Amino acid sequence: MMIRPATIGLVIFAMAACTSGGLNRSPDGIFAPGVAPGESADGLIVGHRLMAAGEFELALKAYNRAAATQGLNVDTMSAIGSANLNLGRLGQAERWLRRAVEEDPTFPPAWNNLGVILMERGEIGEASEVFRRAFAADNGNSDEIRDNLRLALAKLENSSNTADQENQNFNLIRRGAGDFVLMSEPL
Repeated sequence: MMIRPATIGLVIFAMAACTSGGLNRSPDGIFAPGVAPGESADGLIVGHRLMAAGEFELALKAYNRAAATQGLNVDTMSAIGSANLNLGRLGQAERWLRRAVEEDPTFPPAWNNLGVILMERGEIGEASEVFRRAFAADNGNSDEIRDNLRLALAKLENSSNTADQENQNFNLIRRGAGDFVLMSEPL
């Protein structure tokens, strides 16, 4: 009996998948880090990796599991809000992010993402105030938050010019783990 090279390759591939780390040995890959038998992966880590991979519905499920195991804290509430934001569920996202900033008023990502929602809804005045809070909580260290604040303030200044408002198209751009930036482009 002769073993074909394809069979040998398949056996090696299957064995590699069974080793610790599987086929993806990179600790920064989208898969959860090695988890001991009987333990579960951290839902926040799994959710962040799923968000990075564009799997927002699965990320939301991972964040909900994290909330069930860790409790509702600023991290889990902000993550659930960010996943809902990516899914276009602005009402749900806003409720979760408002709860997150009530829990911890010094958490810049939650403030920033709340500002993005408010800009999308056309609530420019409140959005600019929210971006100010995000900027202050971050001590001015985030270029993305600074850019969002500048955009909101410019939009607020030009709010009397309705033609300018009608020619603006806002897009949510993801930056980092759960942070979003508004990008405006003339139509």
